Amino acid sequence: MAATSEIVSQVPPMEAGDRLTRDEFERRWELMPQVKKAELIEGVVYMPTAVRYRQHGRPHSAIGSLLGLYESATPGVESADGSSVRLDNDNEPQPDLLLRLDCSLGGQSWEDEEGYLTGAPELVVEIAASSASYDLHQKLHVYRRHGVREYVVWRVFDKGIDWFVLREGNYQPLSPDANGLLKSRVFPGLWLDAPALLRNDLGAAVATANLGLASPEHAEFVAQLDKKRGGP
Repeated sequence: MAATSEIVSQVPPMEAGDRLTRDEFERRWELMPQVKKAELIEGVVYMPTAVRYRQHGRPHSAIGSLLGLYESATPGVESADGSSVRLDNDNEPQPDLLLRLDCSLGGQSWEDEEGYLTGAPELVVEIAASSASYDLHQKLHVYRRHGVREYVVWRVFDKGIDWFVLREGNYQPLSPDANGLLKSRVFPGLWLDAPALLRNDLGAAVATANLGLASPEHAEFVAQLDKKRGGP
């Protein structure tokens, strides 16, 4: 115990704004069990403060339930909440939510020997206060550069949801359909009813999500994944 205490005392505490390598970032974080969320973006440490119920917790839970619903109906696709993602030596974000395709089926990310997700998930979701958030600036550029194919940002105070699609190395806004629905280009059948979410109507958002799961494009996607796994 004394030896452990001596090691801890020799390591400076991690603070927001510190400039660290990923290895040093992880080393200091492991010695600070009281810290629940920390990110390394372009070599700079970000440590968000405590989150509010309606401004973060509720939106986070709402979209998380929709991603979980999609996962349950799409074998080979996994969702995760608050997992650190190793991208490179200067970037280890901790997305609010993500959706990924298993690497054995052509996905971009994998679980490494230490249990971390490494590589870019196909889809990342962040809950942001407003358009001034670093989610729409520093992190957006990092996700774009590393090939996150779709990036969703819910701007709570602005009452808006942005869905970006990676095309030819740049993020372009995904246009809603005539009913205001945002439909994933990477995960067929993943439909997001942004107006319903913004008015806090989770029931309507779930109904829309189920329509997406019942669509022909989702059935075709599931069949393609099954074929890759060697199904009939």
